[in-house]
Amino acid sequence: MKKYVDGFVLVVPNDKTEQYKKMAEGGRDIWIKHGALEYYECRGDDLSPQDMGGGKAREFAEMAGASGGETVWFSFIVFKSKEHRDQVNAKVLEEMKNQKNEFENMPMPFEMKRMAYGGFQVEVEG
Repeated sequence: MKKYVDGFVLVVPNDKTEQYKKMAEGGRDIWIKHGALEYYECRGDDLSPQDMGGGKAREFAEMAGASGGETVWFSFIVFKSKEHRDQVNAKVLEEMKNQKNEFENMPMPFEMKRMAYGGFQVEVEG
């Protein structure tokens, strides 16, 4: 089976970076514990698009609606397959439900409505 990736693009206010990283580390621990192969949280660093021979690409900041004082994050979790992703995510959601009080009181360091999410079938791997 082909690997599968859940991908996220979100905007984090710069003054909430450490709070977000702490939350992301907890997420990493839960997903890896339940079988995810890899977990990445990547903060935008060089978001100026280059001309790739067909003109400049759209900027991540523009695409995500980030403004001054905010940073775009690109995050992804790698699974063995879509079926494996579904199994792992079910376990993660169950654990979060069992720890409801801990997660209910956790302030989100970003706006969920500005987050983009999708599942992706890996087609080329290196």
